[in-house]
Amino acid sequence: MNTLTSFSAVAAPERARIVVLATGGTIAGSAATPTETSAYQAGALGIDTLLTAVPALDEVARIEAQQVASLDSKDMSPAFWTILAQRVNELLADDAIDGVVITHGTDTLEETAYLLHLTVKSRKPVVLTAAMRPASALSADGPLNLLNAVTLAANPAAVGQGVLVALNNQIHSAREAAKTSTYAVDAFQSPEFGILGWVQDGRVEFGRSVVRAHTTATEFVIGAAWPHVEIVTSYAGVSRALVDGLVAAGVRGIVVAGTGNGSIHASLQQALVDALKQGVAVVRSSRVGSGHVMRNGAALDDALGFVSAGSLNPYKARVLLMLALAAGGTGPVMLQRVFDQY
Repeated sequence: MNTLTSFSAVAAPERARIVVLATGGTIAGSAATPTETSAYQAGALGIDTLLTAVPALDEVARIEAQQVASLDSKDMSPAFWTILAQRVNELLADDAIDGVVITHGTDTLEETAYLLHLTVKSRKPVVLTAAMRPASALSADGPLNLLNAVTLAANPAAVGQGVLVALNNQIHSAREAAKTSTYAVDAFQSPEFGILGWVQDGRVEFGRSVVRAHTTATEFVIGAAWPHVEIVTSYAGVSRALVDGLVAAGVRGIVVAGTGNGSIHASLQQALVDALKQGVAVVRSSRVGSGHVMRNGAALDDALGFVSAGSLNPYKARVLLMLALAAGGTGPVMLQRVFDQY
């Protein structure tokens, strides 16, 4: 007698639910011809058009899309950062949502990503992606970047890694990613520490994890007014006029893009010392593009009350200083703790 064996069907795992927030940028750009990659209108195309170009997305995740803005990211502002961070936190507070992908322009992506890295209050994946060529280009890089970003956001390995940047098959930490080319598809690098991992053909692999505190482990919240913080650069023959003007305008903090190890021209240094006496926070960073600024590397910090930005470039240092001042940080000792921690 034949015996029939009954097997219980095992349900396939449900695809992750990912929300794609579109903010504009080159990834949504359109030019007059397919061969034009420099003269185009950023943010010209809506999110539905971007999604239609990547039908494989439906195989990776359940996608919901929202058009938050249609900006050229060179025009990014702290006011919009507030809107975006609040929206991301609202979405991730929903138990039914597994992650968020943000399409963004490349020009200020590194600043927005680091801002979110410090203010998102969830361990769920948040992934920013972009493109160096407009969507209308013959060899547009946006569709594959978007597919990889959704693949990364839907992968359990991305949980707890902070805000990530997915471009050119590479995974970067928001703290470390920086735009390093005006035209190349591989424009983004993580100069000091290298990439976190890679995503390709549906596979995600991390080679390392982020060590510094981020997201749920930070003291920063979105909602307070943004303190006025500016960046000045040290170079041959620089005068003190810009610093004096900023102090007169009521600036709360100044980040210096110094030469080498954050060194500062004598005339600019004296202006910054005078600014400190007026209650202005001063942070030393470097214009070099890689490496780190050692505290007291220029024999300045302890003696004068400056703060070292460590490995943060001037633009990310500005983001952190604004958040620290908004959270009530005052004085070089407290601010140095913040820069050492984040």
